[in-house]
Amino acid sequence: MPGFEFFGDEERKEVNEVLETGILMRYGFDGPRKGIWKSKELETAVTQVFGCNHAQLTSSGTAALTTAMAALGVGVGDEVIMPAFTFVASFEAILSVGAVPVLVDIDETLTLDPAAVKAAITPKTKCVMPVHMCGSMADMDALQQICTDHNLILLEDACQSIGGTYKGKKLGTIGAAGTFSFDFVKTITCGEGGVVMTNDKDVYTKCDAYTDHGHDHLGVDRGADLHPFIGYNFRISELHAAVGLAQIKKLDTFLAIQRKNNKLLRSYLEQVPGIQFRSVPDEAGDSCSFLSWMLPTEAGTKAAIESLKEAGVFAGNFYWYANNWHYITKWDHLKNAITLNRLNDAQANALLGLQTQSFAKSDAIMSRTVSTAISLLWTEEQIKEKGEKMLAAITKAL
Repeated sequence: MPGFEFFGDEERKEVNEVLETGILMRYGFDGPRKGIWKSKELETAVTQVFGCNHAQLTSSGTAALTTAMAALGVGVGDEVIMPAFTFVASFEAILSVGAVPVLVDIDETLTLDPAAVKAAITPKTKCVMPVHMCGSMADMDALQQICTDHNLILLEDACQSIGGTYKGKKLGTIGAAGTFSFDFVKTITCGEGGVVMTNDKDVYTKCDAYTDHGHDHLGVDRGADLHPFIGYNFRISELHAAVGLAQIKKLDTFLAIQRKNNKLLRSYLEQVPGIQFRSVPDEAGDSCSFLSWMLPTEAGTKAAIESLKEAGVFAGNFYWYANNWHYITKWDHLKNAITLNRLNDAQANALLGLQTQSFAKSDAIMSRTVSTAISLLWTEEQIKEKGEKMLAAITKAL
């Protein structure tokens, strides 16, 4: 993690082929583009690599989530259950379609706690959205069963776990739809971009039009396209798709390096007294982009962080509990319903209710958790040096 660490001649080649045509838009201009269709190529590659029937590229992972929810019929009056530990894009996308984000606790997987999901279901619940955080996955068997029992949509936010699997299936291809982000710090990067994956042709057809102002894309003349419904501009550019096309061909290499480096670094941290590691429902499917570890107490964790900083080895480690983008404790703009546009009453009331909602179980986990990002560029000697210094610093603090 992330793919930009391996940016090279392959990406430049794909981008230059686009630049040579001068056609940067993914649709139209059939003649001048001289057969160069990078977005189409990348969508085909996504279906082949991840084993889904359909893929629709978008301008971002956030746009992918918004598009997926719209295509799945999630909107005003609906509630979407999501975890209290995620990236802000998860609730932004829910709000953007007029629905209500219902935040619930996580468990030691650092993803949705199935028991918390069950407890949060109401007659308004339409969708359950697990977020496969930091390279690993939610308990998909349990969540699928809940969705089946209650006739709910399962939508996977797999933006942080590209290449991970669950019992042989690629994350993002298990639910009714799933999404990836291809932003600059993801396992595969387009610079900016995202994708919706689905096995449902009707969902795909809606995504295809929704991301391009509602164009049905059924004719050969873009100007004569019909518009079966209102859409938006969530298109990816050919330049961004070109970068992703080169990156996706390197995915197996990225994953192999991540898993090797993760395992080696873990061998040092395993020696820390009382340390625990996140629970992984399917260890073989962990993409290993992060090594997430927990110490026995919040005080001990904070002391270890200060010790890591003093030793000069805290860079690349993330204490999400105090992170502005990833955990409920720091989302004051969400809890105070601060938006530029007016929310509907159900949304505003739900967000203000977060001010008094308890996330005690999540707090107990996140206050003790640190995630170490795994670099693709580390040598074994660098990992040895980093591991020994981290081990010494954490042990000293404890």
